[in-house]
Order: sequence, then C-alpha cells, then structure tokens
Amino acid sequence: MTPARLITPIALLAGSACTLGPDFALPGFSGGTQWKETRATADAPLPDDWWKLFQDPVLNRFVDRAFEANQDLTAARERMKTARALVGVDRARLFPTLDLNAQSGIDRSSESAISGRLPQGVSIDPEVRNYRGTFDLAYDADLWGRNRRSLEAALASADAAAARTDATRLGIAAEVARQYFLLRGLEDQQAILKETIASRRRTLELLTSKAEAGLADGIATHQANTELELATADLARVDRQRGAAEHALAVLCGTRPSDFRPDKAGTTKPLPQLRAGLPAEVLARRPDVRAATSDLRAANARIGVAEAAFYPDFRLTATSGFESLEPRDFLDWQNRVLSLGAGVTAPVFNAGRNRAALDAAISQRDEALANYKNTLLVALREVEDSATDLNGLARSRKALDQALASATQARDLVAERHDKGLVSYLEVVEADRTVLRIRLTLAQTDAEQRITLAALAKALGGGWGKRG
Repeated sequence: MTPARLITPIALLAGSACTLGPDFALPGFSGGTQWKETRATADAPLPDDWWKLFQDPVLNRFVDRAFEANQDLTAARERMKTARALVGVDRARLFPTLDLNAQSGIDRSSESAISGRLPQGVSIDPEVRNYRGTFDLAYDADLWGRNRRSLEAALASADAAAARTDATRLGIAAEVARQYFLLRGLEDQQAILKETIASRRRTLELLTSKAEAGLADGIATHQANTELELATADLARVDRQRGAAEHALAVLCGTRPSDFRPDKAGTTKPLPQLRAGLPAEVLARRPDVRAATSDLRAANARIGVAEAAFYPDFRLTATSGFESLEPRDFLDWQNRVLSLGAGVTAPVFNAGRNRAALDAAISQRDEALANYKNTLLVALREVEDSATDLNGLARSRKALDQALASATQARDLVAERHDKGLVSYLEVVEADRTVLRIRLTLAQTDAEQRITLAALAKALGGGWGKRG
C-alpha cells in the first residue's frame, strides 16, 4: 500500500469517529436569591486583597510573607503544575507518534551446520552483519473518543488543581488574619491585666501600710493580695495563649517560631463593611465550588473512557528507512525499506473487567456529584454562620460598652464609700473584678469581630483571583 492509498482509510476512520460517554452538564441547583441572616446585594464582590480593608500594614506584610513562604501553598502550586503537565501527556495521544529506530547486529552461525546443508563446493560466510535504521509512525484513530475524553478529564483535573490552589491561598490569608487578630486581642488583654496588676499592687502596698499602722485589719490585706495573684495567674494564661498564636503565625509565614518577632500593632481602625453578594455570585466565586465542579467534569469524562474499552481499537502504522549488510552502502536507494499497515484490537473476553471499570466510573461520577452538591450547601452555610456571628457580636459589643460604663461608675462609688468607711473592702474587690471581667471580654469581642470578618471574606470567596 502506497502512502497515497493510506490516506483513504485514515480519512474514513477520522470521519466516522464519535465520542462515547455523557456530555457534561451541571445539575440544576440554585443557591437562591436571598440570605437568611444578611441582605443580598448585587455587584458586591470583595477585592482580591480583601485583607487590606482592615487598613493594617502589619497584617498586610504578614499575608505577603505567607504567600511567599508558606509550605502548604508551595505544595499546592506544585500540584497544580503537575496536573497541567499531565494534560500534555493526554493531549499527545491525539497525535501520531514518530520514533527513530536504529539497529546494528552480528549473527554468526555454525560453519559445520551450514556446510552440511549446502551442496558440495558451495560456501557462504557464517557471519552476517546487519544495519537497519527506520522511522516508525503510529496513529491511534480514537474512533470512540477515548483519548478525547481522557484529555477532557485531564483538563478538568488541572482546573480543579488550580482552584484548590486558589482555595489554599484564600484559606492561608484568612488563617493569617485570624491568628493575627487573635494575637492582637491577646495583647490587648495583656495590657489590661498588666494595668490591673499594677493598680492592685499599689492597693496592696497601701493596705499593708495601713495594717502596719493599725488603721486596717489583715482581712483587707489578704483580699488585696488574693486579687493580685489572681490577676497574675490570668496574665500567665494570656501569655501562654499569645505564645501559641505567635507560633502559629510564624509557621503560616514559613518561619521558625524561634526566629519570628511580630511587629507592633498600629492604631486600631474601624471595622470594614463586608457585604454579601447574591448567593449565586458567591457560589461562582468560591474556589472550592469551582474545584468540585471540575472534579465532577473529570469524573463524567472518565465514563466515556470506560465505555470506549468495549469497542475495537484501530491503529495505523508506517515504517520507512534503510537496511543493508554493509555500512558503506547503507543509504543506497535500493536498500530502502517500507511497511504500511492497519490493525485492530477488539475485546473478546476479560472476565468482566471492562464492565467493572464502567460501573466504577459511574459510581465515581455520582460520588463527585454528591460532593459537588454538599460543597454548595457548606458554602451557603458558612456565609450564614459568619453573618449570624457578626450580628451577635455587634449586639454583644453594644451591651458590653453599656455594661462597662455602669460597672465603672459602680466601682468608683463603692471605692468612695469604702474610703469613708461605709462598706467593706470585699465590695470594692467585687466591683473591681466586674470591671476587669468586662474589659477582658470587650478585648476578646473586638478580636472576634475581626476574626469573623476574615471568616466571612473566606466564605464569600474573596481573594481567589490571584493564582500562584
């Protein structure tokens, strides 16, 4: 068969090719048009660098450091590169392969064996040298779309890896913000407790002097000392929590905890206003939803790969080159070789392997579909949870402000009455303890508000546009 004649079967095979398996279509699932805990607002996407809305340059530097050095993000980027490289492997199957095959060999036979089979007086050289060099062309016609479905699955898997890189990046930014705000909240608690300790130490010194002068009994002194030690114990607890937050922040930034020294915080800025977009817009932005969608697309394409295994596989081959017994005449035209062929491989019996593979592919697609739907539900829940937390924290913050004002006034009145000898020191202790408890709770609430805003930004899918 000449090369011209080979074109006809290739054209026939290409023209009759089809693609087995179901075409991908997203299942009907809507996030609705409104939220339960917040107002839906159209055209309200977060910026990619949403953490800058907090107007904290120290936080901005920490996020930048994490993006450069975080090892989880580095691993995610490498997984994305791997998935993209594997696309090239599947894409290459759509094209013919051309290989150079060069061989040189010596074949020597027994002289006595040869002479015994030849007429008397005839002799041949028992040693034969052979030189062969060919270009081998092969093409898989892919009549049933197996290779095309494999490429579709690989492209979807690469998209999923890229989306997961975005999700990792978003998660790291949110976790850096969480640990940073936790750290700053604990520092505020440290400052409150240090101020309280200094005040109680002065009170203890004053009561001790009065007791030594016979102007106060020892009960008040012991009570003052107890409150001082309790505040010291509270400070030790907060110091421990702050250390853990600082170490976590160091690891997020790709730094050894022993080498990490956080910068001092600047002036606290007002809380930013983060508005939720429409549910459908949020789902479209979320990188984990995009990853689940791509996983579903890949699993759907693999059904076509499994179905194609039931059908014959057609392959075209061609070999052209030179072959000779002597190197000097290797390239002579009369020593050319040519081979053209077409082959088919059809499954006959494989003990149900292809059926089992198809059943597994369908089950994997159904699993991916369930994961996709669950990802959507979890995404909607996270937005609702963050909105609920923010609303509750705002109400708590307002109530705590009012409680602190009342408790401070009560403490001042009790202290004034104690100085006049109208109440015992125990009432002063209780009033002061209430003020301290409210101030610590306020510091915790301020940190929780910022932490929850970071969680809301993550739930809304903000910051996924910049891929690593």
